[in-house]
Amino acid sequence: MASKELEMIIEVIRSRPTREGLSVEEQRAAMEATFSQFPVADDVQCQPVDAGGVPAEWVTAPEAVEERVIYYLHGGGYVMGSIGTHREMSSRLSRAARARVLLLDYRLAPENPFPAAVEDSVAGYHWLLSTGVNPALVVVAGESAGGGLTVATLVALRNAGDPLPAAAISVSPWVDMEALGESMTTKAEADPISSREWILTLAKTYLGDVDPRTPLAAPLYADLGGLPPLLIQVGTSEVLLDDAARLAERARAAGVDVILEPWEDMIHMWHFFPMLPEGQQAIDRIGEFVREKIG
Repeated sequence: MASKELEMIIEVIRSRPTREGLSVEEQRAAMEATFSQFPVADDVQCQPVDAGGVPAEWVTAPEAVEERVIYYLHGGGYVMGSIGTHREMSSRLSRAARARVLLLDYRLAPENPFPAAVEDSVAGYHWLLSTGVNPALVVVAGESAGGGLTVATLVALRNAGDPLPAAAISVSPWVDMEALGESMTTKAEADPISSREWILTLAKTYLGDVDPRTPLAAPLYADLGGLPPLLIQVGTSEVLLDDAARLAERARAAGVDVILEPWEDMIHMWHFFPMLPEGQQAIDRIGEFVREKIG
């Protein structure tokens, strides 16, 4: 049964005005206002860096082991999201995993449509390795669009013959630009954040005239062979539930070691609410996975 905190969060989300008619700038401002309000703990260090020409920030809890790194790609439909919206959640991730988090501020659409995000994520990863970080001690992670970008980045790195990270984490991954999953309909009433119409609008903004089944844009259609172990978390009240399930199925068929975790009653981005017990439990589970894979 969902917690009282989750019920309260859903009530607040549903009471807010819809995104219809909002400009991209207004959507970005709304996301910043929602998630940048959560303060980072005083003992967490946040250090801006230039990651190969891409703005980024090291988010490091005191428990973090310097050699262990989570390379984090934020969500936001490829049109919004930033270091500021993801800093607090990344700080809890660093604490749970006992690893440093490199949070990348990749370019966004519509100013920078596909493949800018993939180019930046690959550039940031190359920079990370150039600093002497061992890829065997790196986990690539992201949620929503960032969850899809995580898989696309792995595919791009594999295609280029680059060293792959030890593992990857994809939370509520958006991997189908055509929104064809059954949960787009069956979970429409349960999901207070996302909808098929909204996802298709974001896809058009990100892709323009690019084929929506281009593998690095929609990694559901990519060859996933040779990718590292993958943890997928998704809420059962999300329209993206079937994106996660289909990604897991295709990855397993390609020989990837996959763990699919459906979290009962959880909504999109449930990890981001520090007052939500289930969100912290999911982050703690991610921390366990990271420690299992990179010591």
